[in-house]
Amino acid sequence: MSPLILVAASGLAREVLSMLERVPQFSVVGILDDEPGLHGTSVRSVPILGPLDAVVGYPEAHLLLCAGRGAARRRIWERLAALGVEDNRYATVTDPSAAVSATSSIGAGSIVLAQSALTADVRLGRHVVVMPNATLTHDDVIEDFATVCAGVSLGGGVTIGAASYIGMNASIREQVLVGPDSTVGMGACVLTDVPAGEVWAGVPARSLTKVTRR
Repeated sequence: MSPLILVAASGLAREVLSMLERVPQFSVVGILDDEPGLHGTSVRSVPILGPLDAVVGYPEAHLLLCAGRGAARRRIWERLAALGVEDNRYATVTDPSAAVSATSSIGAGSIVLAQSALTADVRLGRHVVVMPNATLTHDDVIEDFATVCAGVSLGGGVTIGAASYIGMNASIREQVLVGPDSTVGMGACVLTDVPAGEVWAGVPARSLTKVTRR
């Protein structure tokens, strides 16, 4: 088994640890997190090894970014890149119960959780998170660092921009573009394109406010 370190002691990390019990490919060495109060503790019996800078002491381990928000994953990736971590260090994990078609592709560092479906010619970028029971249909494109929450349904040909966040049980009409750094609220029904950096919610979904890239 390949050694694996999770980055960020989050709820997503706990979900990933549960999933990895059914994925014999990896052996989890520990977790990195900058919160000093967590150092020396554990999550599901997996030790928290120290801050992100400690990654230099584990040059052979694969990495998986487990911050729940894409913007946070992007910031962590930038910091690790400054420490010399290259893209070939990142693992990609898919729950055994997920239905991923042979014509779909999943980028480095991405996580696909239980009962999700990627039907045909779906493309996930790097460090994408797809939560349980999401449905991504033909020709969908999910760009780097985006998050697709539990129960989301995407029509065919949808594009989710980099670091965008699609809330639980949202539905997005076919051929719609959700711009980068945007948020779609829980249960929203998106019928038209969402501009970059906006928050949309409701049925049908409408713009609520702007969000700023952090």
